[in-house]
Amino acid sequence: MSDLKGDLASLKIDRSRPAASAWRWPLLLLAPALLFLLLIYGLRFRQALAAVEVETVRAELRRPAEASPGAPILTASGYLVARRKAVVSAKIQGRLAELRVEEGSRVRKDEVIARLEDADYIAAVERSRAAVVHAEADLFENQRQLRLNEDLAAQGVVSTDQRDAAISRVKLAEAALAQAKADLGWNEAQLANTQIRAPFSGVVAKKMAEVGESVAPIPPGVNISTASGAIVALADLDTLEVEADVSESNVAKLGSDQPAEVSVEAFPDRRFKAILRLIIPSADRTKATVLVKVTILDKDKDLKPEMSAKVTFLELEKQKAENAAPPAPVVSVAKDAVATRDGKSVVFEVVAGKVKLRPVDLGSERQGQVVVKNGLAGGETLVMRPIEALKDGDSVRAKS
Repeated sequence: MSDLKGDLASLKIDRSRPAASAWRWPLLLLAPALLFLLLIYGLRFRQALAAVEVETVRAELRRPAEASPGAPILTASGYLVARRKAVVSAKIQGRLAELRVEEGSRVRKDEVIARLEDADYIAAVERSRAAVVHAEADLFENQRQLRLNEDLAAQGVVSTDQRDAAISRVKLAEAALAQAKADLGWNEAQLANTQIRAPFSGVVAKKMAEVGESVAPIPPGVNISTASGAIVALADLDTLEVEADVSESNVAKLGSDQPAEVSVEAFPDRRFKAILRLIIPSADRTKATVLVKVTILDKDKDLKPEMSAKVTFLELEKQKAENAAPPAPVVSVAKDAVATRDGKSVVFEVVAGKVKLRPVDLGSERQGQVVVKNGLAGGETLVMRPIEALKDGDSVRAKS
């Protein structure tokens, strides 16, 4: 009997033990794959943290004319001047009643910049207008008398002599009207001359009179820079050029449309494109120099007349045959992107977050740019100022 109870007890289900989960084996199979993915992402994250942050620049592909405008051949010193300039004075003598500009004021052509006292001229215009009205009325009356005399002469009431006298009075009245109109025009012109207008658009370089001062026309042959009676000195800054002295021995090196670069002492780090406009056909015997005029092509609001300037003339490019093949483009890079490894010039190209060391053959250098003869095709992203520890294959990331 006891054996039967034991057998039955062994068949009883133990409710205290947890049932086996149906997901147990699939999870056990996925665990290694999850661990592998976490390992891969961890390595990539570690590589990202280890990447060197660098500044990058692109290699430029340019035409030869842009990459190398010409080697310097000589340098001359001079000053900036406005090719178009004028000292403005009044056409008539008078006292300055109003001045509407200051040094640095920009004016447009025909803009009123000053005004003279005009009360006398206004009165003269009004008197002339009254004289015209009187002359017109006198002419009208004489023409009426002429018509009346012509009718009476036709009827035989008055003599032809009286009629001719009426004709003469009409002619005198017509002449008087013409003179009155001429006087009116003259006085109106004088009144208009009390308003001084800008002869061209430009900038007031110097104010030479104040309100209340007497001004007058400047006669020919007078030094306009010191002449009394002038009102303002006006300059068109769009026509700025450099007047420089070139030694007689170097003039032969210059030709028509010679390219040049201009620098001014106020901005020594900046260069302005320019071109030779004129070589004065006479020399200064005291200095043994020839004056040349160089037009500045790069307009800049910071350039001012009378600034000291230096002109560097560049050699002219040789004429090419019409049927010659077009020149190959030139690759140039920033000088700071070039490094030296084992005595050779190299650059580091950034490709997919890694650097690739590329040997290069260098050419001429100009204004922080160096020509690459071999090793680059143009458009590559390069590391600026690569550190000594940077080597081929290193991970990098560009600075934001």
